[in-house]
Amino acid sequence: AYLVTCTGYEADDDGNITAVHCEYDPETKGGNAPDGRRVRGTIHWVEAGSAVRATVNLYDRLFNTPNPGDESNGDFLNNLNPDSLRVCKCLLEPALKDAEPGDKFQFMRMGYFCVDKDSKPDNIIFNRTVELNSSWK
Repeated sequence: AYLVTCTGYEADDDGNITAVHCEYDPETKGGNAPDGRRVRGTIHWVEAGSAVRATVNLYDRLFNTPNPGDESNGDFLNNLNPDSLRVCKCLLEPALKDAEPGDKFQFMRMGYFCVDKDSKPDNIIFNRTVELNSSWK
């Protein structure tokens, strides 16, 4: 890995970014900058041509309150979390193409995932089992 600096981008008529122009610093192989620069963020790239198409299910808590059945919270259905499941269509590392149901992985900065029993070779399904940084208290 190298330190990369964005030098520009291209967007379509709707404002969607279609290309990112960058320069890499060959002196920073391994992420270490000899001049002491510190990165403010890290982006992990996957080359689309060889990537694996997958469905990733991101689960969150089912209820918005710790005790959804309490009378003080009203009908427990009013406390359902509308974002308890987010389904994402993703491009993943080619090494995941042979993942089998039940296999477990850690996706960087996202959490731990398990391959769903309903996965197919042309549509691997990953379910997040544990989020790395949860704000639920």
